[in-house]
Amino acid sequence: MATESKKRLSKIARQKVAMRASLWPDLDESRLWEREKSAGWLSVPRPMPLLLQIMDSLSKGKPVSSTYLELWCRTYDDSFVIATKHREMAYYSGFTGERAVRTWATRMHILRDLGFIDIKEGSNGPISYVLIFNPYLVVGEHHQAGHVNAAFFNSLTLRMIEIGAKDLDAPPPEKKVAPRRRRKAAAA
Repeated sequence: MATESKKRLSKIARQKVAMRASLWPDLDESRLWEREKSAGWLSVPRPMPLLLQIMDSLSKGKPVSSTYLELWCRTYDDSFVIATKHREMAYYSGFTGERAVRTWATRMHILRDLGFIDIKEGSNGPISYVLIFNPYLVVGEHHQAGHVNAAFFNSLTLRMIEIGAKDLDAPPPEKKVAPRRRRKAAAA
């Protein structure tokens, strides 16, 4: 099945390149940023913009999406960030001025309280290490608790179906294996 989906993606990719070429026939492709040819890329869920909107809706008027995205951009697909540059992280999150780091730290704690991340202290202070949880699962938990509005969740569900994301699908039930019975040895 993996080969079939790769063939399908390859066909879709070829179709998109053909369409792009017809729309921009004089395109200098060296001006495009291609993941295979450039450094500085990472994996991001396709519905990230919607996930970020949901996070902001949960944070009660203190937007956390730029802080979350900044964290995500510091991972190496390992869901882990060593937070050594608080001022820089605050700046990249959009916070400047005297209270930038304090505002960033507040947003970090909101993300932790909402369950999107966990924080551990270390040599860089109270926020030294950050673990990033699967945002689909966290949003799913908030939805079950009644904290995510239906429009957001239905939109996320549709997008997940479109892209084939299965993160919120219920895991298959565990198969219960009946214990083996010992056969009584036949009397000789």
